[in-house]
Amino acid sequence: MRLRHLLVLGALALLPLGCSSSANPCNGSESSPLCTRVLFVGNSYTYVNDLPGVFTALAASGGHHVATGMLATGGATLADHARDAETATTLTSTPWNAVVLQEQSEIPSLGALWQAQMYPAAAQLIGMIRNAGAEPLLFLTWAHREGWPEDGLPDYRSMQSAVDDGYLAVAREQNVATAPVGLAWSTLLDRTPQAGLWQGDGSHPTTEGTYLAACVFYATIFGTSPRGLSYDDGLRNDVAAEAQTVAADVVLGDPALWVARLARVTA
Repeated sequence: MRLRHLLVLGALALLPLGCSSSANPCNGSESSPLCTRVLFVGNSYTYVNDLPGVFTALAASGGHHVATGMLATGGATLADHARDAETATTLTSTPWNAVVLQEQSEIPSLGALWQAQMYPAAAQLIGMIRNAGAEPLLFLTWAHREGWPEDGLPDYRSMQSAVDDGYLAVAREQNVATAPVGLAWSTLLDRTPQAGLWQGDGSHPTTEGTYLAACVFYATIFGTSPRGLSYDDGLRNDVAAEAQTVAADVVLGDPALWVARLARVTA
């Protein structure tokens, strides 16, 4: 079932007592320097646990007014989104600041699929996004817990390395910023091997996995650390704090690698 695009107005909790919601700079359809509008384009890795909503709440706790939208269908590829008329309509219907592109989980890890499917679709979507006046942002995803053995990737680490290579190749070719969620995922597992990031299927994220992804998007889009933010999505304090720290270390450890192209999004 297609999850049609959703516009979620964020940061209402930051309004002064007695102030009407009309004071929220994200209200209305006009561009505002005080509102950051982010459209997420992907599939179940994006809509499970409502990643855009978690990012919105996290941003609000950091003092940012955010509005998010989502175009997501279970199993959708970037090629599916590129040929869907709704994508073009959504890109031009709102003054987005950034548009996140998330490929199907396996395609970036296999060279033949990457060349035949991911790169052409990503290049087309990136052009559409830039023509609409927004910044494209690649969502570098995590690998399957057991890898993809049937295609020569016998474990998580080998598949994650291949996924990284696929996304970063597109980033270099198209000069696009990347939200390195998969790298944050592997970094957290290095520090805490027992972290519960995958659901039972070994593919989709738990609440902790989605929260880590939201922290990475926060650091990437705003160029600041999520450490100390009060929003924890119901996680234990230590679990949320570790996700915040890992996201900050991965994204901000080498800012030029990830956020240079997004400098004007939140100016």
